Amino acid sequence: MAYEHAVVLTGGIATGKSTAATLLSLLGFRIIDADKIAHEVLEEMAPKIAERFGEASLLPDGGVDRKALGARVFADPAERRALEALVHPPIREEISRRSEEQERFGKPYLIDIPLFFETGDYPVERTVVVYAPREIQLLRLMEREGMGEAEALRRLDAQIDIEEKRRRATWVLDNSGDLSQLSSECERIKGEILKAFA
Repeated sequence: MAYEHAVVLTGGIATGKSTAATLLSLLGFRIIDADKIAHEVLEEMAPKIAERFGEASLLPDGGVDRKALGARVFADPAERRALEALVHPPIREEISRRSEEQERFGKPYLIDIPLFFETGDYPVERTVVVYAPREIQLLRLMEREGMGEAEALRRLDAQIDIEEKRRRATWVLDNSGDLSQLSSECERIKGEILKAFA
């Protein structure tokens, strides 16, 4: 049965979830990466994306121009919903298939789902929220993506507030410090997860 030993790894934009995922995989967790699956699905659906969002959403090689598409859908909630309606069903199907594969091992594994709380699409009870306060998120996002404050705030506002995610979490992995703090937080979380499934 899918999702029985699953723990969702989630957080907010620019909370450092990808770095946490890398560290947790080094600690032995197998990870299903929803973003990676989303990218694969997006590429497979390039013709449908072009049909719905226009040729400007494609790169010269025919792949999806994620930056252009992202800017468009984050600026218009109706466009974002249209994109989600198109790509979420095949993404869910693939995550479910990979989850069933992982269940054969009978051990806890992580599903990295950035918008877990936003979509409410997955029947997983246990969650790890990678946490950093909003002001740190904002600074990291502007730095990482080279975007202005208004655009960065728009991206942050498109997600459930990080404090609300923190309240809903089974476990909170604090990433408001440096890499060595994050590393010891990952060690702590590993212990908590293993204890929960013991």
